[in-house]
Amino acid sequence: MNAPPSTSPSPPSQLALDFDHRPALGGDDFLVATPNAEAVRWLDAWPDWPGPALVIFGPAGSGKTHLAEVFRSKSGARPVGLRGLGDEAAPALMGDARACVLEDAEAAVARGLEEPLLHLYNHVKESGRHILLTAKQPPTRWGIVLGDLVSRLNTAVQAGIGAPDDALITAVLVKQFTDRQLKVDVEVISYMLTRMERSFDAARRMVGAIADLALEERRNITVPLVRRVLDNF
Repeated sequence: MNAPPSTSPSPPSQLALDFDHRPALGGDDFLVATPNAEAVRWLDAWPDWPGPALVIFGPAGSGKTHLAEVFRSKSGARPVGLRGLGDEAAPALMGDARACVLEDAEAAVARGLEEPLLHLYNHVKESGRHILLTAKQPPTRWGIVLGDLVSRLNTAVQAGIGAPDDALITAVLVKQFTDRQLKVDVEVISYMLTRMERSFDAARRMVGAIADLALEERRNITVPLVRRVLDNF
């Protein structure tokens, strides 16, 4: 199992070693833990899926976009935007890619794009390719009216992911600091955990803001410095 190098002997730095990770586009790695393990297992299983589609759903900030990037790194999947879904034919959207990714898929339904989504799904299936859809809710809660689309998505593999727990957020924070070659004490991580939003995006943005301030002021990362960042975050 691979793990990022540690720049601090503190316990949180060691915690990061307890998590598997997957490479993602953009050079950032995705940590694997209980909240996202099922979804990651399905991504690892590609292209040996039982059907053409995988739906990953979970709350905002749970890492769906990052998982989509992991899938794109693995499969070369082509991203499909909502605008393109409404304006382009399915073959043009797919090109010669073996798979595609549609994020925020329930928004396609909300915008009246059920028919184009059905056409894309059918093209993927008929051409022996795959589609990854991400959403906040499972398909049964998207409010789909088109019966054929309902039946297609009912047969798709579905994997729910939960909000990151304390252990996973701790590992993400440590990895973010480590990637910037910054050392932090246990008390800094503990302080952040009690005052931050439980999401991967919040962790990345917060560490970035803390690192920027520490660099600007040429100071070590301490609880008082972190408190100043959080007060304006």
